[in-house]
Amino acid sequence: MIKVAAFDIGGTLMEYKGMPGVWVDYYENGFRHVRDKLLPKLTDKDIAAGMEILRGYNPTIKYREADYSHEHIFGEIAEKWGVDITADKIAYCFFEAFPLEAYTYPETIPVLQKLRDNGIRIATLTDVATGMPDELHKSYFPDLMPYFDLYVSSTSCRYRKPNIKGLVDIAVHFGIKTDEMIFIGDERKDVLVANSFGCTSVYIYRYNNNRDFGQKYTVKNLNEFYDIVTKL
Repeated sequence: MIKVAAFDIGGTLMEYKGMPGVWVDYYENGFRHVRDKLLPKLTDKDIAAGMEILRGYNPTIKYREADYSHEHIFGEIAEKWGVDITADKIAYCFFEAFPLEAYTYPETIPVLQKLRDNGIRIATLTDVATGMPDELHKSYFPDLMPYFDLYVSSTSCRYRKPNIKGLVDIAVHFGIKTDEMIFIGDERKDVLVANSFGCTSVYIYRYNNNRDFGQKYTVKNLNEFYDIVTKL
């Protein structure tokens, strides 16, 4: 019997309109925005140095599962620049240059509500963009937050998928066994983390990009996912 439904967020419950296909391509814009708004004395050399540090933490460039807080990453950048300003201010200013517009899929909230009505607890396990403050990340989907009994991100658990640390934290929090959890996401790493942890894996594809990553189930939308949960 499924007691906890755990969700990836981006591409599963909602998506970002205007999200960069490759974040690193926008790093220079972010740092130039920091110079315009906060640190007018930054040089092009400083910006290049900041970009190099941020690239070093980006897992698509340098694979890693361990995650680091924005305080750690932008604190290192501030130290490199030799400026007396908080990492928090730099990080929030940096991400202002990314005009992301959140779009929640139409069936998301009704399905989350039906799961709760059936006594299923709801959790998340989502990877946050490198250096993005967790509170900023959550601010993009305030309509979803009230439905989460537990929010876990790569920032809060300190590991990115497919590391199972986040799912372990969820299971411990709710006091459940692995086969009492189901996890759904839209990427290969979502299937891998669920299979490695031992819970039921569900792959969701919305744009005719169906793939076989070894998932237990494949769905096109969350209504199909709800049907699976209620039958297990």
